[in-house]
Amino acid sequence: MSAKNLSTVASDLIASYGNTAKNVIDAYRAGGERVVSLLEQRWNRALKESRPELTAEVAKNASAAQVAFSTFYFKGLSLTTDGAQQVVKQLVKVAEAGVERAAANAALFEEKTGVTALQTLAQATAPGALALSKLAAQIEQKTADLASKIAGDDVTTVSAKRPSAFSQRRTAKAA
Repeated sequence: MSAKNLSTVASDLIASYGNTAKNVIDAYRAGGERVVSLLEQRWNRALKESRPELTAEVAKNASAAQVAFSTFYFKGLSLTTDGAQQVVKQLVKVAEAGVERAAANAALFEEKTGVTALQTLAQATAPGALALSKLAAQIEQKTADLASKIAGDDVTTVSAKRPSAFSQRRTAKAA
């Protein structure tokens, strides 16, 4: 295996780790959405049970507060996960560029000096790199399965625009 082929394996490995990180971020996002959904259900159930003891204004304020808290939580979840996705994307991009640059420099070094030590090193490390790449692909698949299992069927994605607390209150007043 030449240094170029080793660099291809290394790039694949980097991409696999990037996809694994994205899967973990998606699992975090889906879990956060699920938590908010459960909290909203509990809040609404508690509010429904205590409504006879509350004045109309207190019940209205409690509902508005719950909507505001959920909206802020979803915005925070969206910002953090989107930011993490961008960081992972940039890290993968930089790491792959570094591998490509190292492979190009190694080839240039061998061409100029006639020393093939780097090619020999690439051949020696290739089996380990391939094994690691296969392991990383399995981990990537497991994290993808985990993320979809956490998301389930009923969880919406944060990327869908969620109405703000203010627009929800305006809609409620209009109705």
